[in-house]
Amino acid sequence: MYHMVREHIPSAKFNKLRVTPRAFEQQLHWLSTQGFHFFTMQELRALWKAGQLPAKSVAITFDDGYEDNLINALPLLQKYQAKATIYVVVDRHDNDWATYKKAHHNNGELMREPKLSDLQVQALVDSGCIEIGSHTMTHVNLGKLNDEKLRLKELTESRTQLQQLTGQPVESFAYPFGIYGQADVEAARAAGYQDAVTVAEGIDPAHPLPDFLQLKRIKISGKDTLLAFRIRLRTGKRGWK
Repeated sequence: MYHMVREHIPSAKFNKLRVTPRAFEQQLHWLSTQGFHFFTMQELRALWKAGQLPAKSVAITFDDGYEDNLINALPLLQKYQAKATIYVVVDRHDNDWATYKKAHHNNGELMREPKLSDLQVQALVDSGCIEIGSHTMTHVNLGKLNDEKLRLKELTESRTQLQQLTGQPVESFAYPFGIYGQADVEAARAAGYQDAVTVAEGIDPAHPLPDFLQLKRIKISGKDTLLAFRIRLRTGKRGWK
């Protein structure tokens, strides 16, 4: 689970969301040399369900839709013949969704980060190594949303618009902030998603099959060393516990 691939901003609140290009390349290099197989979420799900998933399989994901995913991340993914799934917020411009989770996150830091234009989203798709998933229309905090119709609208309209933009099926979804309940899982199912990722830390077992609408992810922080990254790949979490 990544957000941005870019240099840190001195004294910024959200540098943990910024993995530097140097660190990202180190991580891709390590995965490649260790024999990991890179998949989009659609590929991962299909192989998983068919019982054909290699032991060393990884799906790289990015949340939100930052411009650096194209400028900095894509060339490195291509260099290592890696793939990724990017979860795009449809209404991602001039939108300070950090405040939707915690009101005191109001410094506009994430709003000022350049986001992907529609043409850039298409360029990612055209690269052949990127799958586009949905991250809702507005990066809504589903935990604060009591209107079932509005919840379904956030999920269905984002899927429809992203499919129209990319010309490809949008089958994967990421719960904003990782905040969700059973009603949101059912909404994702009703909206037609085949898999959905959370921020619950860990590694889902190959068998028995997990709930594909509640998949765990390994959070990669911009403050992780390569050793910390390797530990997370082994345990699914920070540290050895």
